[in-house]
Amino acid sequence: MIEPGKQYEAVISDYTADGQGIAKIQGCAVFVPNAIAGEVCRIRVEKVGKTWAAGKIVEILERSPHRRNRECPVAKLCGGCDFWHMDYAEECRLKAERVRQALNRIGGEHLAEMPILAAPSCYGYRNKAQYPVAVRNGKAYAGFFQAGTHKVVANSRCRILPEEADRVKDIVIDYVNQCGVSVYDETAHRGLLRHIFVRRGAVSGEILVCLVVNGREIPQEKRLIAALQAVPGFTSLVLSVNTRRGNTILGETFIPLYGPGYIMDTLCGLRFRLSARSFYQVNHAQAERLYAAAIALAQITPTDTVLDLYCGAGTITLVMAKAAGRVIGVEVVPQAVEDARENARRNHVENAEFFCGDAGEAALALEQRGLRPDVITVDPPRKGLNAAAIEAIARMSPQRVVYVSCDPATLARDVALLKERGYCLRTAQAADLFPRCAHVETVVLLSKGEIDSKKVRVEFSLEDMDMSGFQKDATYGQIKERVFSRPG
Repeated sequence: MIEPGKQYEAVISDYTADGQGIAKIQGCAVFVPNAIAGEVCRIRVEKVGKTWAAGKIVEILERSPHRRNRECPVAKLCGGCDFWHMDYAEECRLKAERVRQALNRIGGEHLAEMPILAAPSCYGYRNKAQYPVAVRNGKAYAGFFQAGTHKVVANSRCRILPEEADRVKDIVIDYVNQCGVSVYDETAHRGLLRHIFVRRGAVSGEILVCLVVNGREIPQEKRLIAALQAVPGFTSLVLSVNTRRGNTILGETFIPLYGPGYIMDTLCGLRFRLSARSFYQVNHAQAERLYAAAIALAQITPTDTVLDLYCGAGTITLVMAKAAGRVIGVEVVPQAVEDARENARRNHVENAEFFCGDAGEAALALEQRGLRPDVITVDPPRKGLNAAAIEAIARMSPQRVVYVSCDPATLARDVALLKERGYCLRTAQAADLFPRCAHVETVVLLSKGEIDSKKVRVEFSLEDMDMSGFQKDATYGQIKERVFSRPG
C-alpha cells in the first residue's frame, strides 16, 4: 500500500479528464499535475484515498519530447490554463483521446480513433474574461482563481486573452485603488466590487465592460468611464447587481452606465448583439469552424424545420436559418432571447422564432402542440441534456440530432440514452475551442435513418497539422463556402 509523503518512481501512462497525468503505483491510480504521458518521474505521494492518490513530481527522470517551458509565469498556480507545459500536438492528442474514451466507455461505442479540429492559434483567442477581485496588503488586484480554491492569482498578462482585456482590468483596478472602492469579501458578504467582466468582439473590436457589484451603484463613475475611453473599442459599461451569496458571477439586474449596454460582432457572416448574459463561443475562429461542421452534419434542406435547444443569442440558430425552411430556438436566459430576436431582425432573418424557457420543458410543450422537426440541434451546458429534453427528442423523433457538447462524459451519457430510443451515432468530431485549457468541444450526429452518402464529411486529424500545431483548413474552406455563402 502506498503511503503519503513517500517517493516512488513511475511511468505516466494516461491523463485524467482535466489533463492531470496518471501513474499506476502498486496498483493504485495516482493523479499527477503537470505530467506528460510517457514520462518517467519520481513522484511524492501527497494524499491517499480509498481508490486513488494524489502526487507531485519531484524529478523528471525521462522527459517527454512534448514537454515545453511554460510561457506563462503563473501557469502552475492559475486555474485558467492547464497545458502550457506541453506542445500543442500532445494537447490535441489527449483531448481527442478523452472524447474517444468517453464515447466508448460510457456511450457504448467502439471508436478506434477520434479526429480533432485543432485551433489555428493558442494566443489571444478568448473573447471573454471574468476576473475575480481581491485585496492584498491593502490594495485591490484582479486575476484568476487558483485551481480548486478562491485564492486570486495575479497575472499581468494572460496569454489566451486579447491585450485589451488585461488593459481594462488594470484600469478598473487603478480606479478602485484611487477612489477607495471596497472589494467584496465572500466570507463576510461585505464590500462592493466582486468581478470584472470583459467581452470583446473578435471582428468588431467593440468592448463591453461589466462590473459585478454587491450593490446598485459605484462612486465616481464618470472618472472610470473617462479612463476606459482610452481603450480602443470601449463601447459599453454596465453594472451587474449581484447581492447574493454563492459562486454565481453575474446577477439578474443590469444597469447601463455608458453606451448601449451591449456590443456587436460578426459570426458566420451574420451580425450579433451580445450582452453580458448572452452565450457566445469564446473562440471566434473555432466557433465558425465548429458551426460549419454542425451544419454540414445536419444536412438541412430548404423544406426542413429545425429546433435548436439551448440557443443562446441565436448564433447557430440564425446560421441554420440560411439553409432551412423554419428554425425555432429555445433558451432559458431572457436577456439572451431578447438578443436572439434582435439578432434575427438585424440580419433580416424571417424564418426564425425564439422561445424563452427551460429547453426540455419548452421542447415538450412544442411537441404537445404538434411540432415535428426534421432536425434537432442541442448545445447544452456542461451538465448535458435533462430528462425532459431527452424525452422531448424521443417523442418528436427527428431524423437527425446534431449534438454540440462541452463535456465528453455527459455527451456520452446522452448518446447512450438516445441510442436506447432508436438513434445511432453516425459521426463524432472533437474540436479544440479552448487551447491550453482542459475543456474540449465535440459535435456528433445521431440519426434514425440512413444518412446522405453525398454529405460533406467533416474530418480532421493530427496529421492535418503542420509542425507549428496549426490546422490546415482546406476542407473547412469548402464547407464554409457551401454553407455560409448561401442566400439568407
